[in-house]
Amino acid sequence: MSAQSPPRPTHRTDRTDDVCLSAAELFDLFGDEYTRRVYQAVTAQPRSGRAVAEAAGVSRATAYRRLNELRDAGLVRTETMVCDDGHHKERFEGVATSLSISLDDGLETAVDVAD
Repeated sequence: MSAQSPPRPTHRTDRTDDVCLSAAELFDLFGDEYTRRVYQAVTAQPRSGRAVAEAAGVSRATAYRRLNELRDAGLVRTETMVCDDGHHKERFEGVATSLSISLDDGLETAVDVAD
């Protein structure tokens, strides 16, 4: 039996320059408990979808739905890894280093993103 090589990255989806959420969109996104739990899991460390589901205590379908929403919002990036046996895995990583909301003189949001 031969040892398998670790997966190698083949594709990375970085949407950090697309982060532009209104206050309503940010509240809507993070108003969901499952989204918050999934986001915490990927900001703690990069993980596969299955590992995110386990860490967040949600079903895989729920984890992937929330990961896709966070990716579309530019708050999560994905990297596709291809194993030697041809299978592929996606790894999810949180890119926002902070989210802030200001209620002074109106409602403003800011999302600071890691490089």
